[in-house]
Amino acid sequence: MKKIISILLILISLSIFSVRISKNIEINQNLTGYLKRASNANTIDLAKQELAIAVNYLEEKNLTSGYTSVFYKTPDEDLGFWYKNLKESLIELENLKSESALEKSNVLLKLRESLLSSGKSNVIAPEGISVFPNNKLWTFLMWLGLAFLLSGLVLLVPMEEELAKENKS
Repeated sequence: MKKIISILLILISLSIFSVRISKNIEINQNLTGYLKRASNANTIDLAKQELAIAVNYLEEKNLTSGYTSVFYKTPDEDLGFWYKNLKESLIELENLKSESALEKSNVLLKLRESLLSSGKSNVIAPEGISVFPNNKLWTFLMWLGLAFLLSGLVLLVPMEEELAKENKS
């Protein structure tokens, strides 16, 4: 019976972790992947196209305001500011009328600096955006999954006393 319970606990925890991982993959496929492509674009049109896909996704999923924080609000987790910044960048790309290669290059550099963290190739996005607005629930589920995993492993691994009993038999 102990073995069945331990296997169930481990399976539940692995299910929780799998869903969380799939949510991260989904946000990468539908949002941050396009932001990364926009930051790497060599033309205004290409950057505009990729950024528009990301902004449309944010609007469709209502990821335009709020905080992804669980315990306290910090500026880096403000969806409203982040969304407005992306939207303004898209408007700037759409309104660029200059034919100057230098001005186009400067706009693309500015966009790249806005989208990527300095010195790295990581897209700037609020932490926990993949599970927004259920960040508190997912924090609880992740802790619960960890507790289930550890409990399942403890129940599954034979204790020294049980081993000693089996060895005497």
